[in-house]
Amino acid sequence: MPQPNSKYPQVSNWLEHVRVLSVDIGPRGSTREGERKGAEYAQTQFQKIGLKPIWESFKSARSIFLPHLIGCGLILTAFIIYPLGGQISAFISALLTILALVSELQELGFQDNLYRRIIPKGESQNVHVVIPPAGEHTQDLVLVGHLDSQRTPFIFRSPSHVKVYDKLTTLIFITFILQALLYTLSIFFAWTWAWYATIPTAICALLLAAICIEADSTPFTAGANDNATAAGMVLTLAEHFTKKPLQNTRVFAVCTGCEEVQHYGMIDFYKRHRGEMKDPKAVVFEMLGCAGPAWLTKEGIIVPFKADANLVSIMEHLAAEHPEWGAFPASVSGGNTEMADALRFKVPAITIFGMTRDGVAPYWHQQADTFDKMDTNVMERTWDLITALIQKIDA
Repeated sequence: MPQPNSKYPQVSNWLEHVRVLSVDIGPRGSTREGERKGAEYAQTQFQKIGLKPIWESFKSARSIFLPHLIGCGLILTAFIIYPLGGQISAFISALLTILALVSELQELGFQDNLYRRIIPKGESQNVHVVIPPAGEHTQDLVLVGHLDSQRTPFIFRSPSHVKVYDKLTTLIFITFILQALLYTLSIFFAWTWAWYATIPTAICALLLAAICIEADSTPFTAGANDNATAAGMVLTLAEHFTKKPLQNTRVFAVCTGCEEVQHYGMIDFYKRHRGEMKDPKAVVFEMLGCAGPAWLTKEGIIVPFKADANLVSIMEHLAAEHPEWGAFPASVSGGNTEMADALRFKVPAITIFGMTRDGVAPYWHQQADTFDKMDTNVMERTWDLITALIQKIDA
C-alpha cells in the first residue's frame, strides 16, 4: 500500500514523526513502555533541532475505565444495602450514592477525588521545550499534543456506537442522581417503594461496569491519527519556530503523557509551570490526520468546557478569509481534550480537531487507526490554518 507523502516540506517532516510514533513504536498505552518510547523519541527530536528538552516524570492512573468501575461498585453496594435496615441502611445507601455521584463529577471535571486517591498508579512523563521570541517577550503560547494512545473498546467500534454510548452515559448519570435523591429523602420519609424505583439504576450500573471491564481488556491502538498527528505537529512546529522565531511570543512545545486517562500529564505540566507564564494562551491539537480542520467551541462529558471567545473569533476570521482550508466550528459532547486543563488553570485555550462536518472523529480509539490512513490534503490545509492562527496570536 502506498505511503502518504506531501509536497510541503514541513508536512513531510510531520508525516515522518507520525510514522515513527505509530509504526516504529506502535501502541503507546498510558504509563506503558510504548508511551515512554514516544517520549524518548520526542526528546531526541527536540535535541536534533538544537533545543534543550525538559523531561518531567509524574504518577498517573493506568486506566480511564477503572474509576467508573469503582463508581458502579458503590452504586450497586448502596442498592444492596438499602432494604436491609430501615433508616440506618437508607442513610448508608444515600451516603454511598452521593459519594459515587460527587466522585464521578469531580473525575469528569479533572479534579482530585476518591477514585484518584485509591486507584493503582504508574509512571509517565511529559517532554517539553521553550522557544524564545525574536523580540520582546510579551506573552506565552502553549502548543500541546499527547503521546499516548487509548484502548479499542466495543463502544468505539463505529461512529454509531460512539453516539449510543454518549446518550447512554447521560442516561446512566441521570439514574445515579435519581438514586441519590430517593435514598436521601427515604431517610426522612421511610419510602418502602424507593428501592424498587432504583432497580433501573442498578441495571445501568451493571451495564456500565460491563462496558468498563470489556474496554480494559482490549488492545491499545497504534494511535496514528489519535494522537501521533498531534505530537508530530508539536515537534514540527518546534522546528519551524526555532528557525523562524515568533516576534513577541515565547513558545512552550509540550508532548504530554497520560491524556487518555484523564489528562494527568497536562495537569502536572500546568501545576509546575503555570506560575512562570506571561499572559499565556494554549492551542491544543487532536486527531489532525484524516478530517477537518475544525476548531472546538465546546467539549465535555457531563461537565462542559468552552473555548476562549477571542481565539474562536480569530478562527472564524481565518476560516472566512481562507475558504480553501475548509475550516469549520465543531463541538464534542462525549469526550475532552487538553483544552479543558488550560481553561481550569485560567489559560485561554482552543483545540484544533480533525473531524468531519457531521461530527465523526475518524478511527477514534479503533484498531484501524494506522499510518496509511493519513490524508495529506487534510494535513496540508491544517498546517496552513495552524501556522496562520499562531501568527495571528503573535500579532
